Amino acid sequence: MLTAPTAEDLYPSRVDPEARMLARRDPVVHGAADGPLDASQCAAFDRDGLLVLPGLLSPAEVASLDARVQELAAREAVQGLEETIREPDGGEVRSVFRFHALDDVLARLIRDRRLVGPVVQLLGGPVYVHQSRVNLKPGFSGKDFYWHSDFETWHVEDGMPRMRAVSASISLTDNEVFNGPLMLIPGSHRVFVTCIGETPDDHYRQSLRRQEYGVPDQVSLRRLADRGGIVAPTGPAGTVVLFDCNTMHGSNSNISPYPRRNAFVVYNSVENQLVEPFGRTRPRPEFVAHRQDVTPLVPEP
Repeated sequence: MLTAPTAEDLYPSRVDPEARMLARRDPVVHGAADGPLDASQCAAFDRDGLLVLPGLLSPAEVASLDARVQELAAREAVQGLEETIREPDGGEVRSVFRFHALDDVLARLIRDRRLVGPVVQLLGGPVYVHQSRVNLKPGFSGKDFYWHSDFETWHVEDGMPRMRAVSASISLTDNEVFNGPLMLIPGSHRVFVTCIGETPDDHYRQSLRRQEYGVPDQVSLRRLADRGGIVAPTGPAGTVVLFDCNTMHGSNSNISPYPRRNAFVVYNSVENQLVEPFGRTRPRPEFVAHRQDVTPLVPEP
């Protein structure tokens, strides 16, 4: 029998016949201005729900990490894991989840102080990894990731109580306008868009390939885009985009000849650990949403 969440549901979703736009009830920046980010960067994150940090990783670092990611995705032992997600219409690897537990070299990336420091500052205290994955969007055939708020899914299907998590998208290849870069709607993090439809059990098996529930309606998306516009941060490999867990984002398919690969790490406050899913479904597996390994990260060089 599924148990009810132990926390109040401040962001009910997938319960009403029509979508609603609810005001955010949590701060965006929880910490002080004292940290690796200056006051203007903190203000920009608070206003836009995202922050672009160009050149955070050096070309040599990125080349090494990218080679490691490709090697990881090609390992025979990894091919058969549930962590390995394939494209919806083919056999190519789309994502590999929990990469920090599958490869020692990549595990060091999530603890890098250049990532952890700003996130700790924004979230106001120690953090742990809620989720990690590498996204491989090959040239010609890499499929899209439709518009969504991560928090909506993490709240309903994982039991994340509050909006106190930050995602880091680390580009391992150049992000161009033509190879399916990350797109975000600035300011959308201030509004929680509820979704329609009851969530089936084990929905993750389908949603990690192509999401059908937890998808925002077109009217709400248009309103958000009309207010904040749409940005697609482009730039060389090594660029990092930090964005709030409720920032609406997605990416187009990649029909260019050039791949777009990135490492994606979700940092959650240790004060925001998961409870029972608010959608009253079975919790998703550990490789998608960490419940057991919530050890606070110690930043490392």
